[in-house]
Amino acid sequence: MKKIKILRIIARLNIGGPAIHTVLLTASLDPEKFSTVLAAGSLSEGEGDMSYYAREKGVQVTTIAPLTRRLDLFNDISACAAIYSLLAEGGFNIIHTHTAKAGTLGRIAAVVFNLFHPSARVKIVHTFHGHVLSGYFNPITTAVFTAIERTLAFFTHSIITVSGSVRDDLVRLKIARREKIRVIPLGFELDAFLSAGPRPQPSGFVVGIVGRLVPIKNHRMFLDAAALVHRKIAGIRFLVVGDGEERGNLEAYARDAAIDCVDFSGWSNDLKQVYSGLDLVVLTSINEGTPVSVIEAMACGRPVIATDVGGVRDLFGPVQKEISLPEGMFRLCERGILVPSNDSRSLAAAIAFMYENAAARREMGTAGRAYVREAFSKQRLVRDIEDLYEKLHGNDII
Repeated sequence: MKKIKILRIIARLNIGGPAIHTVLLTASLDPEKFSTVLAAGSLSEGEGDMSYYAREKGVQVTTIAPLTRRLDLFNDISACAAIYSLLAEGGFNIIHTHTAKAGTLGRIAAVVFNLFHPSARVKIVHTFHGHVLSGYFNPITTAVFTAIERTLAFFTHSIITVSGSVRDDLVRLKIARREKIRVIPLGFELDAFLSAGPRPQPSGFVVGIVGRLVPIKNHRMFLDAAALVHRKIAGIRFLVVGDGEERGNLEAYARDAAIDCVDFSGWSNDLKQVYSGLDLVVLTSINEGTPVSVIEAMACGRPVIATDVGGVRDLFGPVQKEISLPEGMFRLCERGILVPSNDSRSLAAAIAFMYENAAARREMGTAGRAYVREAFSKQRLVRDIEDLYEKLHGNDII
């Protein structure tokens, strides 16, 4: 049987869920049925490099050097031409793009390729791991990017989102019809996280945030909340795990505001050890798809507090109780706590609540671990993607 040949494009293999997702898919699809080439662009200065994960999985990455995070007309045209060349040389059946920049340039290249090579047309798939149509740019730029996404969606055979909330956003923004969008949650190798035990308690209560230090992650909300909590509960420590363009600004902000209860640890490849050292995990993002740090924390049995954005609410399950205090408001869900975006007072109130309620921490940790064990397995992800590719290749467009 002739294999289905996939060209997978991601903007860059920086630390985060999309890099894990694309490498894992490239390494795990049935080699008897599928052949995959993974192509990625270049990292920006200060970004954590996750190419080590590709090497661990035996995945060879084709580098598209001009494909970068920064908007640059010359580089973007060069990257688009490089993707077109890969399509022209590779005999691919499907091009599958991941993340916004790769999705734009990769789909443009595929549309042009199909126009000039009608007998070798490729099916076009794009995964929205989140989207950049809220919280990233000014209104004019956002409107332009929204128009581009609507146009590209017309030529895309199948659109994937990693959560129902992201799909709902795309439908609301009129990117595509609901029936053209398929929800396929992320999948991971979670065994190491699932084996994590309770945290030893030699040195007090530790609250951590794990992720890239970039504006959309809104770490200042975490720092402000830490300062508020520390005024009332001096024994709590706060840990920022990650690196990125905002690190210098955040360290200066903490220093200038005399927030001395927070430590910056930089990147770590041993995330099981990171989560094992935390009592509570926080996410403060302005916009998210399905946040990997939350899934990893839940797999480790750690309770999570997060801003109510993107796919977070899908992870936490139904709201069970809303708590309104003079200090702030938060919602207790089955598997976590939701706080309003950019509301450090409510985050501080939720942290204090969890500090004082060991039973709630245990219950949420247990419920979260059980949920992600079933919902985010690698096996389920691979099965869903293989099914999609086979249907597309057989002209059963869904």
